[in-house]
Amino acid sequence: MSRGLRFVPEGGALMEVTLRTIQSRLLLRPGPAVNEIILGVLGRAQRLYGVRCCSVVFLGNHFHCLLQVDDALQLSRFMQHVDGNLSSEIGRKELHDWPGTMWSRRYQSIVVSGEEVAQVERLRYHLAHGVKEGLVDQVKRWPGVHFAKSILGGKPLKGLWFNRTAEFAAKNRGEDFGRLKYAEEEELVLSQLPCWADLTPEQYRERIAELVEEIESEARADREARGVEPLGVEAILRQDPHTRPNQTKTSPAPACHAATKAARETFWEAYSAFVAAFREAAEKLKAGDRSARFPVGSFPPALPFVSAYPSLPP
Repeated sequence: MSRGLRFVPEGGALMEVTLRTIQSRLLLRPGPAVNEIILGVLGRAQRLYGVRCCSVVFLGNHFHCLLQVDDALQLSRFMQHVDGNLSSEIGRKELHDWPGTMWSRRYQSIVVSGEEVAQVERLRYHLAHGVKEGLVDQVKRWPGVHFAKSILGGKPLKGLWFNRTAEFAAKNRGEDFGRLKYAEEEELVLSQLPCWADLTPEQYRERIAELVEEIESEARADREARGVEPLGVEAILRQDPHTRPNQTKTSPAPACHAATKAARETFWEAYSAFVAAFREAAEKLKAGDRSARFPVGSFPPALPFVSAYPSLPP
């Protein structure tokens, strides 16, 4: 099935971004080295492309972010930087030893409406990761990257960016250097949810704490009803990153996250007009009209190769 057009409403939007590993393998299995790489890459991408991050949580085989972006190009450049560098850094032989891409496909991005209910619901969903799967009993005990631990604990999300270009030059000079010689510290700065942007930092922290308490209480009741215990941190850290689950839970993704019918209709009207304009321009381009105008915020298809010859030789 073909993918839908990448679409960010004019003026920018809050986007939920999800990316899964290839075959859902546990290639993002947390640990000190993986965590510092993730935060270093995210922090550098944010500094380069100016994306505002409201949430980020990494599990063993996927991650979620809530990002405020200005347009689809900004999001694309940010994610291209994140995808490529995480794949190359975490896949290094001395870490998880996975050559090539570690991702199953291109990232998925879904518009989140400006409604408070819709935004808080997605934030709550991200907060629950690690607990709702029965991996740990408390959000703060998840050993991987989780934005809630920073908000509740007041600890900055800092990681390391490894300057491989500088390392390569040093090797060519015959220089003997340690692992951290050309590492640069980067920080991922968190923004408040747009609908709660007017809250003070302390009020925002209290809202997050309330949501976490609800999540942990619900998960505890569910475990007691089923008579199970969390997997636990030690077992999580012992997992083989090449492990492929026997079954992966998947569900159809909505076109947008909205709380009301009116908000969904508004989204569909804007998206339908965007798609119609894109298709009309694509048909003109296909017919040879190089002046076809594609809608603002879109990625036009690449033009065909321009040859110096009327046709290729047989």
